[in-house]
Amino acid sequence: MTNYSNKHTINLLLLLLSALPTMVAPYCKVDANNNDSENKQESLKYKLFAILTILFAGGFGVSIPQLGKKIQALNPDNDIFFMIKAFAAGVILATGFIHILPDAFQLLTSPCLDHNPWGKFPFAGFVAMMCAIGALMVDTFATSFYTKMHFNKLKAQQVVDVESHSADVVDDHDGHVHVHSHATDGHSHGSVVLSHDSQLTRHRIISQVLEVGIIVHSVIIGVSLGTSQSISTIKSLLAALSFHQFFEGMGLGGCISQAKYKSVATTMMAIFFSLTTPIGISIGIGISSTYRKDNTTSLIVEGILNSGSAGILIYMALVDLLAADFMNPRMQSNLRLQLGANVSLLLGAGCMSFLAIWA
Repeated sequence: MTNYSNKHTINLLLLLLSALPTMVAPYCKVDANNNDSENKQESLKYKLFAILTILFAGGFGVSIPQLGKKIQALNPDNDIFFMIKAFAAGVILATGFIHILPDAFQLLTSPCLDHNPWGKFPFAGFVAMMCAIGALMVDTFATSFYTKMHFNKLKAQQVVDVESHSADVVDDHDGHVHVHSHATDGHSHGSVVLSHDSQLTRHRIISQVLEVGIIVHSVIIGVSLGTSQSISTIKSLLAALSFHQFFEGMGLGGCISQAKYKSVATTMMAIFFSLTTPIGISIGIGISSTYRKDNTTSLIVEGILNSGSAGILIYMALVDLLAADFMNPRMQSNLRLQLGANVSLLLGAGCMSFLAIWA
């Protein structure tokens, strides 16, 4: 009986010792594909279909605000446009908080990475914060630079106008008063022009910074779809990304519309946005045979890029899109517009958050 008890104790100890390494070092696996659903030929068909579908969804979404010239409801000066833009801003905000930032935390805290330093410091939150601050700095300095540039040009033009006018004025008291009045009127007109130019410049900076943030994460999610061999995963990503690109395109398209670019620049920005995710899918298809999501370099690069784009999108949604519109005197003086914009914001954020169930 004693021998049996000793053998049982030894076997139990050996079992515990064999399990010890798995408790000390967690299994390094980021994404395990279901082998039963893996079919490269079949998955390739879905990926090619995804390229076309997402290309159409993104192109259609970013083009809707550009139709404001023909459809009055979509005109940036219309109240309905405020609600459309609030909905799109909610989509962008949820994209940053719900879709991108959690993925970044997951990637940069993966068991495949060394605990020192990746497990000791929240790099995802830090990178997101620094990129949000960087977006603020770019926004501030660029707006200041272009405002001063426009002001100097306007000031030089006013001096030329006043000197040109004063040369034709008779040197008497009435003439002096006339010249002074003209200069004052010129200054007042110049302030209006400067204010308009500053607002236009700000809209252009917002649209450019926002597009950069969207493009970075659009390529990443495209690569994720392209490298996947699981048909069920591709199907869910296809549906989620189609809606994602459509609503995100609406937000970007609204900013581009307010920036009042020339037709060529507007078209180029819209095309560039529409192509980013399909290009990412194409890259993913090309590297699918060699790409490993549990590779250390892949985890770090993808995690940092996700963190950065999340920070940019959160900043742009809150500061440049929502704060600018919600503090607009036009909205502040219209309770119905305020309620509509708030409901639209919640709907946009809610719809995009709901998609996180699948992607």
